[in-house]
Amino acid sequence: MSLDADTIVDRRRMRRKLTFWRVAAIVLLIGAVAAAAAVWAPGGGGLAEASGSYIARIKINGLIRGDEERVEALDKLAKSRVRAVIVHVDSPGGTTAGAEQLYDVLRRVAAKKPTVVVVDGLAASGGYIAALAADHIVSQGSSLVGSIGVLFQYPNVSDLLKTIGVKVEEVKSSPLKAAPNGYEPTSPEARAALESIVKDSYAWFRGMVKDRRHLDEALLERVADGRVFTGRQGLELKLVDELGNEQTAIAWLAKEKGVDANLPVRDWHLTSRLGDLSFLHVAAAAVLEAVGLNSLARRVEGSGTVQAIERLNLDGLLALWHPPTGN
Repeated sequence: MSLDADTIVDRRRMRRKLTFWRVAAIVLLIGAVAAAAAVWAPGGGGLAEASGSYIARIKINGLIRGDEERVEALDKLAKSRVRAVIVHVDSPGGTTAGAEQLYDVLRRVAAKKPTVVVVDGLAASGGYIAALAADHIVSQGSSLVGSIGVLFQYPNVSDLLKTIGVKVEEVKSSPLKAAPNGYEPTSPEARAALESIVKDSYAWFRGMVKDRRHLDEALLERVADGRVFTGRQGLELKLVDELGNEQTAIAWLAKEKGVDANLPVRDWHLTSRLGDLSFLHVAAAAVLEAVGLNSLARRVEGSGTVQAIERLNLDGLLALWHPPTGN
């Protein structure tokens, strides 16, 4: 019995040591891959950025909201030695503030580098605001552009609460504090305050379109009623400059900006390179499972789902055409 007990103890010690070295190996592998990504990725600096002999490609996909990490990446791009920038847009918009933030930083990029936008599928509302920052807009013929307008949406469940017999009591400093709250009918004063906000932002959006696209009032009235247009319609209405794709954008850069059309086009990532490498999430989850943190491992593995849900949680004034129903 004693020998069996000693054997069991030894085996447990060996298993613990083996687990330790497995975890250490995985951690070292993650560190090595992350370091390599930081050195070689255009958006992360290093050797690729040092040469500057390429055209940077950035992608604006999905819902747009405030993103300081994206701002930092784009400011870094503006200061880099890349020759030109191609911005691929496929977005229905998002928050007005997020779209304005993105427009401002893209204008800083365009002030330093020849910049052209390629509308892959959709540049609507806040997505079109982002496209306006470029020197030239290329769109596929069947892409959708426009949706020039803003909105403020909020649910009102006052009738439902009345039906089920629930009343929400509140004490507030003034009638317009936290209005509308969705628990009572919207007062005329609250609606007027919201309309003032929407009209102010709409005037800003219209003015941007007029200035950036050089439209007269008559044409501006035609395009600024909130609808979307195909790329072909957008070309006729001066919302885009040309129909085509990335090769069309490269040809424009070569012709108008003197950029070598034979330069390679490389992705410049706007998010963390570590976060982009999805297999690292799996590796991190394996480490956590190895040390017994199974619940945290499952949370890491499911982070993509959490992020997808969070993307739909837009608050405040929106420059949005139609939110996607999935990734």
